[in-house]
Amino acid sequence: MLQSLFRSHSQGAQHGHGRRIDAARFALLLLTIPAFYLHLAATASSWRWIGSGLYLVGALGLLLLMVRSYRSGHRTHGEGHHVAHQRHRALDLTILAGVFASVFGSGAPWSSAQWVLRLGLVALIAARLLLCLAPVLNRRDAGFVLLLGIATLLLSGLGFYWLEPTVKSYADGLWLAFESGATVGYGDIVPTTPASRVFAVFMVLVGYALLSLVTASIAAFFVGEDENQLRRELHRDMKALHDEVRQLRDALQRDRPKL
Repeated sequence: MLQSLFRSHSQGAQHGHGRRIDAARFALLLLTIPAFYLHLAATASSWRWIGSGLYLVGALGLLLLMVRSYRSGHRTHGEGHHVAHQRHRALDLTILAGVFASVFGSGAPWSSAQWVLRLGLVALIAARLLLCLAPVLNRRDAGFVLLLGIATLLLSGLGFYWLEPTVKSYADGLWLAFESGATVGYGDIVPTTPASRVFAVFMVLVGYALLSLVTASIAAFFVGEDENQLRRELHRDMKALHDEVRQLRDALQRDRPKL
């Protein structure tokens, strides 16, 4: 019993340590997003240096997290979990190499090969961010998904306001973010620069994902209500059946002496 208690405590500590590492990794990966756009859209060299600095901070932080994760001996259980852990580690190593390379990368304009490598790194970072959020998103909490969507819309509006020259106000930036995320495309405001077009592509993908999560959360809510109602009815029927069986048993016990 004591061994089981200590084992469960150890597993809980490891789980908490893994969540803290995922939270720190998520924050460091977020730094690479403004760094990418500072290299892409900034005209002054000072802004590009700031982008390189953000890349450097992210790279050093990710390297430190990998070292800590390796030294802590955090292990997953089961062959399937072990394979998934190895894939995540390979993804982290690839991202780390790309972020370190981006520290010394040049600003735009980029060649076709540079565009492919940069966008590939952004795609890998986006995938890793989703993996960090997966434990939270799997709960299908409609409130959290709604708050996440609102925060994404507000930040995306700011991004379009910064990246798109035809957007003259933050409200226009919010409108373009909503159009992109909802895949409406009215055409009144459109991305015209490479930076804003890349941003719009990822907004479309994020919009699809968030709309799917909201729809799944709403469906899960109604399904859960139906399941709770069915469970209550089942418990009520079982209680009624139990009462009938008890009444029959009492009746048999009363009639036994007569027999």
